[in-house]
Amino acid sequence: MLKKYAVGIDIGGTTAKFGIVDRNGKILEQDRVPSNEHAVVEDFIDDMYAKLMPMIDKVGGIDNFVGIGMGAPNGNFYTGTIEYAPNLKWKGIIPIADLIEKKFNLISRLTNDANAAAVGEMMYGCTKNIKHFITITLGTGVGSGIVIDGKILLGHDGFAGELGHTIIRPGGRLHKSTGMRGSLESYASATGVRETAIEMLTAQPETESLLRNYRINELTSETVYDCAMQGDNIANRIFEFTGQILGESLANFVMFSSPEAIILFGGLTKAGNLLLNPTRKHMEANLLPIYQNKVKLLFSELKEADAAILGASALVWNL
Repeated sequence: MLKKYAVGIDIGGTTAKFGIVDRNGKILEQDRVPSNEHAVVEDFIDDMYAKLMPMIDKVGGIDNFVGIGMGAPNGNFYTGTIEYAPNLKWKGIIPIADLIEKKFNLISRLTNDANAAAVGEMMYGCTKNIKHFITITLGTGVGSGIVIDGKILLGHDGFAGELGHTIIRPGGRLHKSTGMRGSLESYASATGVRETAIEMLTAQPETESLLRNYRINELTSETVYDCAMQGDNIANRIFEFTGQILGESLANFVMFSSPEAIILFGGLTKAGNLLLNPTRKHMEANLLPIYQNKVKLLFSELKEADAAILGASALVWNL
């Protein structure tokens, strides 16, 4: 019997979202549980089981499901373990795929959240017919997934593709979580945009800016966007600088895997052409001629609120 549904689970630092997804990418039921209130992972799984099983029963029971897919920080596809995730309460190596599989009696698969987004894009999004692409998630951090010949790039240990932690400005801005300097994430994330705003405002104290109407703790990528849309010079230069950093990085990534497309996703993409135009300009300017004008630079078509669940569910459809 052809299985009709999959479960997708997105485990974040404070909340785990989960839902029931059909083969067309429609989320039929969804809910969430806290991920930061359980001292041990087994209690977290029990909490989720209590909410998820009635949803499974509502659509006809466990026999209608192909499996459970999960996206999580530091999730290892090969081992099904979450390994030393800095933003989760459970420390060390957590065999979560095995625990979920035994609890629900369903095949379970795990990968990191950024790879799950790439798999979801391939199954449900704008890369259905593309076999070589890179997804870049621009949120609080910078996540990435690399697809080559229709397969997610995992590396020998399951942790390939951390493009957000590649060094684009050696000796540059400190990344507080890793202690590294000059990584892409420290510039091209929502957090990075805020840091750039603070740096520019501090370096140019005599220059008028709408951003000066905000206290430092009120500065966000959204306030920078709002000011840029009102024509503020510093706010527009912040996006130009962010696009330059991102574009230079994407040029490096293109020359690594020669993708047909790069898909940008996440909250920062709401800036639209303020970010896209300088990114494309600086990407093309830093490519060898054999790569120029070949790579599509696109925004994801997946609904942001649903993308993580969809991406996780996509891990199990081809089992």
